[in-house]
Amino acid sequence: MNALRALGGARPTPGFGDPARIVPSSGIATLLTAITAGAMAFLAVFALALSMSAGQLAQRWSSTLSQSATLRISAPPSEIAAQTAAVLEVLRTTPGIASTRVLDIDEQRALLEPWFGPDLPIESLALPRLIEIIEAPEGFDSVGLRLRLASEAPGAMLDDHTRWRRPLVQAAASLRALAWLSVALIGVMMAAMITLAAGFSLAANAQVIRVLRLVGARDAFIARAFTNRFTVLAVIGAVAGMVLGVAAFALLPVAGDSGFLTGLGFSGAGWFMPLAIPPLAGVIAWAATRTAAMRVLRQEG
Repeated sequence: MNALRALGGARPTPGFGDPARIVPSSGIATLLTAITAGAMAFLAVFALALSMSAGQLAQRWSSTLSQSATLRISAPPSEIAAQTAAVLEVLRTTPGIASTRVLDIDEQRALLEPWFGPDLPIESLALPRLIEIIEAPEGFDSVGLRLRLASEAPGAMLDDHTRWRRPLVQAAASLRALAWLSVALIGVMMAAMITLAAGFSLAANAQVIRVLRLVGARDAFIARAFTNRFTVLAVIGAVAGMVLGVAAFALLPVAGDSGFLTGLGFSGAGWFMPLAIPPLAGVIAWAATRTAAMRVLRQEG
């Protein structure tokens, strides 16, 4: 009789009443669905941000290191000035070099400070002379430059950052792939949890399902009743989780040029990407619930 009242006294045809009215509006299964969708949406925001940031990091690292090089001069103190002058003359006449700059003692101290601390007596150390090279857009011939330096300044060593640039770009690409794998795993876990919740709800309403079949309701109508309810709950939970995730990201200290989290997060149109999470959660919930409902109904049939 309760099932008949839920149907509103209408005929047992595909058009009688709202299917979602036969599913209880509260309970552990519905609460679990909303909480699961919210938690997974919250995590998905961070996974999406990581995937976008990894691509930006790869591009920034590649462009920064590809347009610069470092030249190190290791020579006795009595020869360091002469070799520096010879190196600067070679660099001045090398095509593809936009500018050069000799790093002073304070800049070398700043480079070593993260490793040895601010109290390093750098003046007493026999440090090599460092020259920063900025490439022109067309670049320079590193092989030819090394040959010229070998004859003009034997103590000069050129580092064009190739051995640093390639691993960094590969690491950023791997990080991006890991982030998208995390997004996929989040979707799989959401589908699994919603499937369990839907199965629990179907088992709890087994008597209602039997009565509905007695009055002529089709399996598609019964499955739609559970599918509609769980899809709506998943979307509501995902919206809440997405909003919390974006708010948490907005409060993270990602600004600045020297912070550890610099570059991590959304930028520009990327802030609209989390809006795709609730519809995707709804699709996952719909597919998971319908699959679970049809499987249970076939077993009960």
